Amino acid sequence: MNRSTSLKAARFTESVIREMTRLANTHGAVNLSQGFPDFPAPEELKEAAARAIAADINQYAVTWGAPNLRQAIAAKFERTYGVPVDPDREVTVCCGGTEAMVASMMALLNPGDEVVTFEPFYENYGPDAILAGAIPKFVTLRTPDWSFDPAELRAAFSSRTRAIIMNSPHNPTGKVFSREELDLIAGLCQEFDVVAVTDEIYEHILYDGNVHIPMATLPGMKDRTITINSMSKTYSVTGWRVGWTIAPEWITGGIRKVHDFLTVGAAAPLQDAGALALALPQSYYDDLGARYAERRTRMLRILEACGFTVYKPGGAYYTMVDTRPLGYTHDVEFAKYLVKEIGVAVVPGSSFYQDPEKGRTQIRFAFSKKKETFDEAERRLSKLRPKE
Repeated sequence: MNRSTSLKAARFTESVIREMTRLANTHGAVNLSQGFPDFPAPEELKEAAARAIAADINQYAVTWGAPNLRQAIAAKFERTYGVPVDPDREVTVCCGGTEAMVASMMALLNPGDEVVTFEPFYENYGPDAILAGAIPKFVTLRTPDWSFDPAELRAAFSSRTRAIIMNSPHNPTGKVFSREELDLIAGLCQEFDVVAVTDEIYEHILYDGNVHIPMATLPGMKDRTITINSMSKTYSVTGWRVGWTIAPEWITGGIRKVHDFLTVGAAAPLQDAGALALALPQSYYDDLGARYAERRTRMLRILEACGFTVYKPGGAYYTMVDTRPLGYTHDVEFAKYLVKEIGVAVVPGSSFYQDPEKGRTQIRFAFSKKKETFDEAERRLSKLRPKE
């Protein structure tokens, strides 16, 4: 028997983020690695899901999404950003934003196509490109403000470039791309005939007056943008795995075919509850942002007291820090020390880069946590001392 896996599977590792959660569970550590809320989901969503199950909405929904959820997705996007969306021709519901991303890439890309993405990057993007047979090309975001070099970005585009992956607000840095940056990216997409695949799941978690601008709202971009979103972060239901794409009809047909054969469809009762979630009033999103601003303040205060160089995020619920002021220069060793000896789990920064050395002194903290979690994390991190 040939016991080797495929060449594709051999080209990437298991998720470092999920590995750190397993280590947190093993060592009884406070989990500030994986980006899931440890506080309750909104009561109205849980009640809606329970009602849907009791009403026997328990069989397959339409493969590309229950009509009421697709209508709610389209209505919310138009209500929030002023751009109309056709729920029947432009929306596909998937099993989370993760499946939405890989289905989009497999529907769009051919072997040998190139895909531009920014690093540090959410760890799924590289493997997704590999699974689609494409070649990822990386452009580095640099501290302290996670800016990119426009010349470096232009150099990453070529006649082989088929897509650019965007994530704003950005995981792991919290960067919110500005209108000027988005205009530059949009111009390159149009010049090189490239599709923007945009991960926008943190759209409502913003700080300091930052504004989320969907790429699809920019002039000339609606017909060449795949917008990916999900319920996970905005509604604190990461385990529900309900996400979606908004894309022009010419791309949506391919996404739906790939999605059908990947998962068939997302959970029917949770889609029904999702339709209620997307109809929540603006006050829900205002409160969400305010509560996360409080969590960010608490997290940054704890980390600054430890002595890290802390890079203040403009959105999402992560912050990257530099460990050099404490004398630690190897992120993986430091992360393992933290989880085993201090009792706090984080993500080593090297996992977010093509070249691990670029993230060797960086680690990521997630602050989507309740007060009691912060209290315990602060107590444990107070034991951290500079390396001798």
